Amino acid sequence: MGLGNVLSQDDGLGPFVIQTLLAGWEFDESVQVLDLGTPGLQLSPYLQGQESLIVVDTVRSDGEPGELRLYDREQLLKHPPAQRTSPHDPGLKETLLALELHGLSPTHVLVVGVIPAETGYEPRLTDAVRASVPGAVNAVLAELERLGVPATPRAEPAEPDIWWEREPSD
Repeated sequence: MGLGNVLSQDDGLGPFVIQTLLAGWEFDESVQVLDLGTPGLQLSPYLQGQESLIVVDTVRSDGEPGELRLYDREQLLKHPPAQRTSPHDPGLKETLLALELHGLSPTHVLVVGVIPAETGYEPRLTDAVRASVPGAVNAVLAELERLGVPATPRAEPAEPDIWWEREPSD
């Protein structure tokens, strides 16, 4: 599951990685590969009852822009949710905790996060975050392998459909 706003520079990492995965790999029928954009607190329908979850998004963390961070379920839920500062904040912790109360939360969770450089209004990743895309893709593929549902490279990979970076035609 990719999260992020493609119009806000590095916040578009999740959708960028999802498009890269879809262009280069085929997935088992039990695997859903979704670009959810900025769902806010509306994640429950996508998470409830799922056994495993891999989320790709930018993360607030100490370090340099473009650095990859991996968080499992325990690490993610170790601290209480922070105050939401935007309606676009994904609310992942809140959703997981709410679903846990009902016994519907995924058992296995991995957040593949990258520290953003910029999140201003421009539909383009910064160079630092763009350079992190192969590492994020590899982290998702490694987790799928670990979960027993490896992706298969496409015989003829396509160019990722990064439609938001295209120049408008005249």
